[in-house]
Amino acid sequence: MRVAHRRPVYHQLHPDWRAGAGLAAGWTDQCRRFCKEVVGTIQDVETLLTRNRIWVDRTRDVGVIRAADAVDYGLTGPNLRGSGVDYDVRKAHPYLVYGRLEFDVPVGSVGDCYDRYLVRMEEMRQSVRLLHQCLDALPEGPVDVADGKIVLPRKDKVLTRMEELIHQFMLVTQGVNAPPGEIYFGAENPKGELGFYIHSRGGGTPHRLKIRAPSFVNLSILPHLLPGHMMSDVVAILGSFDFVMGECDR
Repeated sequence: MRVAHRRPVYHQLHPDWRAGAGLAAGWTDQCRRFCKEVVGTIQDVETLLTRNRIWVDRTRDVGVIRAADAVDYGLTGPNLRGSGVDYDVRKAHPYLVYGRLEFDVPVGSVGDCYDRYLVRMEEMRQSVRLLHQCLDALPEGPVDVADGKIVLPRKDKVLTRMEELIHQFMLVTQGVNAPPGEIYFGAENPKGELGFYIHSRGGGTPHRLKIRAPSFVNLSILPHLLPGHMMSDVVAILGSFDFVMGECDR
């Protein structure tokens, strides 16, 4: 209830918020307050769990994934780093502004559920560190590029003018006019590497599209990992994978 009470109403704070003219007034201050609060919450969780005898007994040496197996099965993200493999797409193949930011990549040593928990806890702290750096370097100005061929028109004009309504309809239904060719781009997401392979013959619809869903790939190791464990261990193992079932339903 405390968080909901302080939730900002963006369209009241800034009249052009929905139009994408710029950040809402006070948004950066609210983000900084959130960063400060979330660090305290992370500390509370660690105080509750990290040295808790029950938690440690139910996660340590459970669901151990060797580094070689993690690589062979294509694991990425915290599940890969929990096994001691120092690989983060933001470090290995920097994109956006990650090449100019400072952050550490936490890795485990055993590869069990406990290591995967520790890696995620530290990664939340590193995320806060990244946010502070981005806020310090955040420039003024609009948040959208001024290119009507790829950016949706202002919402208030879509609701009141026929030209903007047609413009939005064409962008949404026909897509961006992409040149012929093929490309793959992978980004570091909370679940691992989320990748998109696109083969284009021109136009707004790709000829071929393949999405590399990290949860789907990460769970591929379960038939190798689960045998020999107790049924009660399955809950801890699945929880340590932090997967999204929507990525696996294919």
